[in-house]
Amino acid sequence: MTGAAGLIGAVLREGLGGDYPLVDVDLHRGDGVDWVRDMRKMRRVRALFEEVDTVIDLAAISSASASWRDVQRTNVPATLNALECARLAGVRRFVFASSNHVTGMYERDEPYAAIVAGEYGSLEPGSFRQLDTSVPIRPDGPYGVGKALGEAACRYHADAFDLSVICLRIGTVRPSDRPASPRHFATLLTHRDLVQLVRSCIEAPSDLGFAIYYGVSANTWRIWDLESARTAIGYAPIDDAERWRE
Repeated sequence: MTGAAGLIGAVLREGLGGDYPLVDVDLHRGDGVDWVRDMRKMRRVRALFEEVDTVIDLAAISSASASWRDVQRTNVPATLNALECARLAGVRRFVFASSNHVTGMYERDEPYAAIVAGEYGSLEPGSFRQLDTSVPIRPDGPYGVGKALGEAACRYHADAFDLSVICLRIGTVRPSDRPASPRHFATLLTHRDLVQLVRSCIEAPSDLGFAIYYGVSANTWRIWDLESARTAIGYAPIDDAERWRE
């Protein structure tokens, strides 16, 4: 697991560590990190991928406000190096932490703009089309563009080298594990649903070549479709952000 010292890495270490032997890599030291390595320097990390079954690639500057410089110098090379190391090592499956910001511009359109603002009016849950992975990408900033490039690189490695790849357009994961803004009632991904989602990716059928799924809990007001993840990998989220509605 690359980028293992971050919030998502910490959640996954706790949730998956009892069932899988994890090799945790990060640029920074942190609890449970086995190797302090810079994913931008392929020669320093390539050997860590040998004899690995599955790669969970989280390494990136994870802020949605990341600059073009951040994306160009850190996020893109870290992703490309992880993919190449996985290919060269003959890894079985690659799970890429993409982002909902790959399609973030749809949130400027109705009814999504009203929903993420918490202004539901006469809207009813389920009365609008949820965004699925068939809609064209519409990144909402450099961070989203970098993740879109990562998805394209993942598709290339799946097609060209038969690497099984799953891209997860992850929603809102918070340290407190609860919503803190109107948008979060649509976008929250709780810690236990995150663990279930990644576990489902690890255990997905061996013939899965390439897929993109949204990572979100079963929120009443979610704007992203989950049907493909339910059908293909058995992801069945438990939590609904409405439980925290005051």
